[in-house]
Amino acid sequence: MPAAPTSPVVTRFAPSPTGYLHIGGARTALFNWLYARGRGGKFLLRIEDTDRERSTPEATAAILRGLTWLGLDWDGDVVSQFARKDRHAEVAHEMLARGTAYKCFSTQEEIAAFRAAEEAAGRYPVFLSPWRDADPATHPDAPYVIRMNAPRTGETIIDDQVQGRVVIKNETLDDMIVLRSDGTPVYMLAVVVDDHDMGVTHVIRGDDHLNNAARQQMVYDAMGWQVPVWAHIPLIHGPDGKKLSKRHGATGVEEYQAMGYPAAGMRNYLTRLGWAHGDAEIFTSEEAMKMFDLSGIGRAPARLDFKKLENTCGHHMAMAEDAALLHELQAYLAAAGREPLTEAQTRLMQQALPFLKSSVKTFPELIDKASFLMISRPIVQDVKAGEALDTVSRGILKSLTPRLQTASWTKEALEPILTGIAAENGIGFGKLAAPLRAALAGRTVTPSVYDMMLTIGREETVARLSDASQ
Repeated sequence: MPAAPTSPVVTRFAPSPTGYLHIGGARTALFNWLYARGRGGKFLLRIEDTDRERSTPEATAAILRGLTWLGLDWDGDVVSQFARKDRHAEVAHEMLARGTAYKCFSTQEEIAAFRAAEEAAGRYPVFLSPWRDADPATHPDAPYVIRMNAPRTGETIIDDQVQGRVVIKNETLDDMIVLRSDGTPVYMLAVVVDDHDMGVTHVIRGDDHLNNAARQQMVYDAMGWQVPVWAHIPLIHGPDGKKLSKRHGATGVEEYQAMGYPAAGMRNYLTRLGWAHGDAEIFTSEEAMKMFDLSGIGRAPARLDFKKLENTCGHHMAMAEDAALLHELQAYLAAAGREPLTEAQTRLMQQALPFLKSSVKTFPELIDKASFLMISRPIVQDVKAGEALDTVSRGILKSLTPRLQTASWTKEALEPILTGIAAENGIGFGKLAAPLRAALAGRTVTPSVYDMMLTIGREETVARLSDASQ
């Protein structure tokens, strides 16, 4: 039976450290984190490193970095599955003592021959061990595995919170090995023992594990343990509806950080990827924790939509506190291998963020918009900006600079000066703005002229205009 609703919620994320943190794994971790945090429960992290040949410390470090960037904090220490192998073996022997498992002495050759005969007879090739009901007195002095004494008839029912009622015929399942002949436990046993010992109440994971649930539920039953609430979520597909892969672009979480997506926007987007709550689209993590429930997860695979991701991120950049955004910008520059901001650039960026952040979707866009404060004199104009600095424009800029040297440095004081000089020269402010942008930023598409002037200050403004008017 599923855990009682009154139990304190405990969820877990249990990745294998054989590579980077995949975007699908990140969403699984996020769903577990939201579900636990929204109910005052615990979110645990276990590294399933039993595959010693493929597991690497570098992959574990990458997983931890990815979760940390996303802001998914876990409770307690990170658990290593491999470090618990003795506990897993202990449970296998306990199953043996309970009579819910048995010693099997069949060789690989015997098993292969049995399966070949079953296939030849047109039957499903489930291995039926001759040692299942053998008298222990007949056991040879030979290597053996411990197999689970699985039911041969009837059905195993998985009451899944996402997939619904899933029925598996027991006759299609063999007596799963729980302990190998060398004394090492199998993954399927280790997962159940770890989840039980860690007090996990809800197993929220990808639906590629759905078939495992039947076997794992049998282990719970064999030990008389409480079965957790199952929730198997669909995988993420690319925009073309096919399983997400490198051909669709970035698939690793750290790639998204290096591409400049803000973590809050990423969390929001991934939460909505395959889950819905009414018409809620843009929300904070605190709001998501209150709304998130397993019933909102759809059964169909979700499709990654980069345009929607960017739009969501744009909302979160606009919503972000300036100090937090500046901190994340610095982290982005490091992740992308770009030069960090100098002290002077950091000060200017702090001043500029209030007007820059409302019109960008990623950190590269933010850096691009802020290029006027990142550059130093002499400023090189691009082709279009160069065209805006004709002889007439240079003359206007030359007559403007002395007036700016004595003006109060506020928009209210600067506005009449700029509009006045435009009127004196028989042009609208738009015609004046182009050479001003060229002089101040070296390009024609920039933030507001006033915002740039107020950010870089009087001295730098006058110097740039003087340079451009030569």
